[in-house]
Amino acid sequence: MTTNSNEVSVSRRKWLRLAATASVGSGLMGVTSLTAQTGASPSGSSHDLGTRTYNIRDFDAKGDGVTLDTAAVQAAIDACNQDQGGTVLVPAGVFVIGTIEMKSNVTLHLAAQGKLLGSADGKQYRAADAIPLSGDSTLNDGNVGLIFAVKADNFTIEGPGMIDGQGFQFHSPTRGVPPPSGRGGNSRPYHLLFHQCRNIAVRDITLLESAYHSIRIIQSSYVNLTGIHIHNRVNSNNDGFHFISAQHVHISNCTIECQDDACALFGSCKYVTVTNCSFSTRWSVFRFGGGEAENIAVSNCLIYETYGCPIKMHCGSGARFENMSFSNLVMKNVTGPIAINVGQQPRRSPQGAAPTTAAPVQPEAGSQDSGPPGIVRNISFSNIHATVVVPVQLADVPFTSGYRPAELKSCISLNCVEGTLEKITFDNVHVTFPGGGTAEEAAVRDVPKIAGEYFETGILPSYALFVRNVQGLTLSNVRFEVAGTEARPAVVFDHVNDAAVNGFSVQGTKESESTLRFIDSRDVLLTATRLLAPAPIFLQVEGAESGAITIDAGDLSKASSAVAFRAGASQKAVKLRG
Repeated sequence: MTTNSNEVSVSRRKWLRLAATASVGSGLMGVTSLTAQTGASPSGSSHDLGTRTYNIRDFDAKGDGVTLDTAAVQAAIDACNQDQGGTVLVPAGVFVIGTIEMKSNVTLHLAAQGKLLGSADGKQYRAADAIPLSGDSTLNDGNVGLIFAVKADNFTIEGPGMIDGQGFQFHSPTRGVPPPSGRGGNSRPYHLLFHQCRNIAVRDITLLESAYHSIRIIQSSYVNLTGIHIHNRVNSNNDGFHFISAQHVHISNCTIECQDDACALFGSCKYVTVTNCSFSTRWSVFRFGGGEAENIAVSNCLIYETYGCPIKMHCGSGARFENMSFSNLVMKNVTGPIAINVGQQPRRSPQGAAPTTAAPVQPEAGSQDSGPPGIVRNISFSNIHATVVVPVQLADVPFTSGYRPAELKSCISLNCVEGTLEKITFDNVHVTFPGGGTAEEAAVRDVPKIAGEYFETGILPSYALFVRNVQGLTLSNVRFEVAGTEARPAVVFDHVNDAAVNGFSVQGTKESESTLRFIDSRDVLLTATRLLAPAPIFLQVEGAESGAITIDAGDLSKASSAVAFRAGASQKAVKLRG
């Protein structure tokens, strides 16, 4: 068939040539210009559906840092979504917005000099009513977002631009006084809030100063977060990432500097990887609470200036944490650095108050502590080098952070009050602790039966590792040192059953009663153990239930006595070999 040269027709080659000359930043004007050149009609052609670019300035966004551009940005997203997707472009400029809704198949692209600036007027934000509230952080306690999405699929938010939440405008200067924005508490907006979404990507973007958490993702799956820089330190509860029952989540190459949990995983989070990231925060980095968290791998991360325990798990009634790996981590100037607690969540004591009783505690209101006892098993920590310090005020937080007394003398704690804590492995873990423990603290045997935050049990009677009610513990090539004077033992095993300790190097102190203390613990094998500094006693065994403890080879020559017994422990409880 011969084509008449007078007919309005466009070859595929000509279309591609014309399309290539259209600027990415030309938006709808570019599409209109291209249509005029080719004679094609958007309504009559679907060749470019899903690929068009929608410049928000073509929807009357001003970008002057003053005018409210919420409606223009939303109109561009809606148009893109209606045309089966494409790219919404935020060009150079400062675009002030309130709440906007992300839609399926849309890529929101912020140019290098493009900024979305959250309005300082709290009235410009609205709740996403489709996101239910529970009043419980393990489910959901907030539904306001600067950018939110509900049941949306296949969308992306990408840089290299910036989203600034102006979070300090939502910080109350004094308790009981409304913040400048007029919006506070759980009605503060997150940077990004996604609920029941699928195939989410956030990449190569900077997120500054949210009013609440930076990225909160609820009951969503197939999430890819990469190349993100979050700086979020202007308000309380300034989390970095906060997940609730999210699955197939992959985080890589991110830098997170925040005030609260850097990467919280609440509810039933599964199939999660975190790699090649750096974190700094006043509180924890990896925090787990509630639900069934399993199949999680964290690797190749730097953690620094983190005062709130980098890895922190609380497994309450009805919860289960299983099959997790933490490997190749460098921790510089942290507290903790690892705390696993199994049992009821206590009511929070006033800041600075230490527990005074070992009686059973009442669960915290809204804690969802119901059902069978919690289970934690198959958790491994490998290739970790850490320096534990006394916490200090973070220089770039504009308000004072208080510290509990027990945060000042922290240690690794595996604390099971009720439930199951088993098959925990430490391999090639080297930690230096600050010291400072007193003889009075070392004398504590009856540690309060509390399974909450790592500091709520009070100051623990060991400077490096406290283990209670754990079965199946493995320590291989572990080294504990202390930087200052210390009267507490390095390690306390309290009702531990089935432990293998191989290649253990530990620093004793002259001030301590013993370097290791085992209380009613059984089936413990220590091989190739080295005592690094002089101490009165290497191992003190206590309690009539202690038994089947073997010390095989190693170098304990710096101890005045290798083993001592008290509180009903029998000399038959320990076998020395080699």
